[in-house]
Amino acid sequence: MKIFKTVKSLQNYLASKKEIINFVPTMGALHAGHIKLISEAQKNNALVVCSIFINPKQFNDPGDLKKYPVTTESDIDKLYHAECDILFLPDTQEIYPSGLEIAKYDLGNLNEILEGKFRSGHFQGVCIVVNRLLSIIKPNNLFLGQKDYQQCAVINKLLQITNSNCKLIIIPTQREKDGLAMSSRNVRLTEIERNEAPEIYKQLKIIENLRNKVSLSKLKEEFIEALQQKNIQTEYIELADADDLHLKNNFDDKDSVLLFAGYLGGVRLIDNIIINGHHVN
Repeated sequence: MKIFKTVKSLQNYLASKKEIINFVPTMGALHAGHIKLISEAQKNNALVVCSIFINPKQFNDPGDLKKYPVTTESDIDKLYHAECDILFLPDTQEIYPSGLEIAKYDLGNLNEILEGKFRSGHFQGVCIVVNRLLSIIKPNNLFLGQKDYQQCAVINKLLQITNSNCKLIIIPTQREKDGLAMSSRNVRLTEIERNEAPEIYKQLKIIENLRNKVSLSKLKEEFIEALQQKNIQTEYIELADADDLHLKNNFDDKDSVLLFAGYLGGVRLIDNIIINGHHVN
């Protein structure tokens, strides 16, 4: 695995390559979910570029940025063993050099609902860094995980806005054996909290299983109460159209996604499941 820390050195190296370039952007604190993205990106003899950059522009809470786990040595080790081809490990000055023009993106409804509502400015920060990384690496394909469902929708919108030729490939959420969605934030859970956290996925599946028997509003109430029993405070539990994320009040025959965000201790967790489509978890 080759490691590049500057834009110039990475671009000089990539300029001589003829392979398809597949890109996996991360903020480090890598887990098996990230490694699954790497393995999917390795198919068809593609050249796989992974980036690690903790993007300050997407943290609406400075305290959350300070607490974000930094595990660079272990991350490099995991990528090496996963046989990733290239790691791009820039500092903030490389990504945001002085004089860089920062665009504002019209994300429409996506900026106002769910994560957009509760994390003001978050998705603008995501778009800024992803567009910058895409302009540096110029990949053919971009690999993201389904756990960040709304972020995937935002990046898809970004690709449309910028008329990018890059294709977005979304890989299903990777879960622990007890159902908890893999996340870099899970390492911040205490042992007791880690044992309580799988209740999120369990309750999402209960809503899915009862959707034809109980009203959505009642199922949401019961979901919130069940999580409170495990000390998990719900920020939102919403049903949305799987394509455009417009919120729904009831289940219908179209593909839907059930999305959750909440707090366990001081750790914010998100999860989702797709319902009615052929991608049901």
